[in-house]
Amino acid sequence: MTLKRTTVYVDEQDLAIIKEAATRRGVPEAEIIRRGVHLAAMGERRWEEPLDMPTFDSGDPTFANRVHEVLYGDDSTDHAA
Repeated sequence: MTLKRTTVYVDEQDLAIIKEAATRRGVPEAEIIRRGVHLAAMGERRWEEPLDMPTFDSGDPTFANRVHEVLYGDDSTDHAA
């Protein structure tokens, strides 16, 4: 992995937490910051092709609506495919 140097401004409290964690874990602050940047980048990444996720038929025509209601507290729209 090739690393590129950059400068960012961070909240003082966040930096203090990173410094404390680095000391506690015995790792460089930069390692924790790189990990955070990587997690942020992966969270924003958009894939060219859809993920190859298997689908299945639950046999329950109300399943999609019930899942949506549990996740979002909203059952006002038909979300079944």
